[in-house]
Order: sequence, then C-alpha cells, then structure tokens
Amino acid sequence: MSERKPNLWRERLASPLTWNYAGFALLLALAIGMSVRLALDWAVLDRHSEQVLAGKQVELAALEHETAPLRGLDKKVAKTREELHDFYDKRIPPNYSSIDGRVGELAVASGVRLSRVQYSQGQPGAYLTEISMDAGISGDYPQIMKFVNSLERDPIFFVIRAMGLTGQNGGLVNLRLRVSTWLRPADAAASGLPATPKEGETPADNAPEPANGTPANGTPANGTPAPAPRAPGAATEPRAPRAPGKAN
Repeated sequence: MSERKPNLWRERLASPLTWNYAGFALLLALAIGMSVRLALDWAVLDRHSEQVLAGKQVELAALEHETAPLRGLDKKVAKTREELHDFYDKRIPPNYSSIDGRVGELAVASGVRLSRVQYSQGQPGAYLTEISMDAGISGDYPQIMKFVNSLERDPIFFVIRAMGLTGQNGGLVNLRLRVSTWLRPADAAASGLPATPKEGETPADNAPEPANGTPANGTPANGTPAPAPRAPGAATEPRAPRAPGKAN
C-alpha cells in the first residue's frame, strides 16, 4: 500500500494535466498580482492627476484675473484715440492769433489790464508745442480772480504755471502771471514766436542777431561803436573846401 502511494504521486506529477493546473495557478497568481499592482498604481496616478488638475485650475483662475483688464483693449484704444482727437479739436487752438485774441477777450470781460505781454514757444513735440505767455496783470482782487478762473475754465486749454504778487497800491493789485497752452507743431512754427527762454535767461538773450552782424546793443563784432543816427532835419557839417589842383 505504501509502495503504491509514491507511485500515485509520481503518476500525478508526470501527468500533463497536473502541470497544466500548476501553470494555470501560477498564471492566475501573476494575473492577480499584476491586477493589484495596476490598481495601486492607478490610484496613485489618479490622486496625482487630481492634484495637477487642481493646480492648473488655480493657474487658469489667476491668469483670467490678470488678463481681465486687457479684455476689449482694442475697443478701449480706439475710444481713447477718438477722445484724444476730440480734445485736440475742441481745446487746442488753431493758431497763435486765437490764443492772443481769447486772452484779450477774457481780460476785457474780467476788467483787468494786461501789460508787458510776451509769447514764446518751446521745443516742438511729436504732437504739440507748448506756447508760454508771460504778462503783468493789474486790477482789484475780484477782477484778477475772475480772470484767472476764466482762463482755467476756458474751452482753450490754458494751464497756470506761476503767479506772483509784484505790487499793491490800495485796492489795486499787480501780479506777474505765466500761462501755458499748446499748438500743433506746424501751427506753432508758422506763428513766428521766439523760443521760450531757458532758466535764468531773458527774452533778449534769445533775440536773433541782425543780418549786418551788429548785435542788439549796437556794437559791431569788431568792437567799434556804430555811428549815432542823425536826427531828422539836422544840418550837415560843412566840409572843408578842396584845394585847387587836387584830384577828386
């Protein structure tokens, strides 16, 4: 009986069916192991994907918040250009005469008196050139304030640069006023206004030299004083008689 049992085991081990069962069991174990490993990897990958997706959603929300002011930028630029052209048409005068005439109208309407009015132009810009006005104003305090307020509220774009008290006599106040406005570069060049003096200069410093080379002080470049002009109607100095026989 004992001899027969080993033979039975040998027969079973030698049987192809046994090896098929063993192979199937091994493959089944491998399949179960791979399934478990795949399930674990899938769970880890799924958690990582959720984290990545959440991070991308946060980045997208941040980008949307940052780019919100840029939405419709083309329409905003077109609207700004229209407003700029409208500002130029309504508040930038067409020529120097319009500036001078308007300042005179405001002075008459407010009751002040302008004196020593000087206009000059700055360096031309890409779109506008600054026009400066330096003038003395005389009048009582309400008149001067009315004139200043009318300048600031005028359709022509005026900017008060400086205003200083130069004297007062009773109710009469004297002020020195500097005002700026602007012209288009071509209109400013056509006005023929002198250049705005630099800091520390006077308008006379920028006066052009006469064509004959004589500066504004009347002294030629060689240092010899120019002859004094003859008064109208003055008698000419008689010349000495020429001696007979001398050649002309």
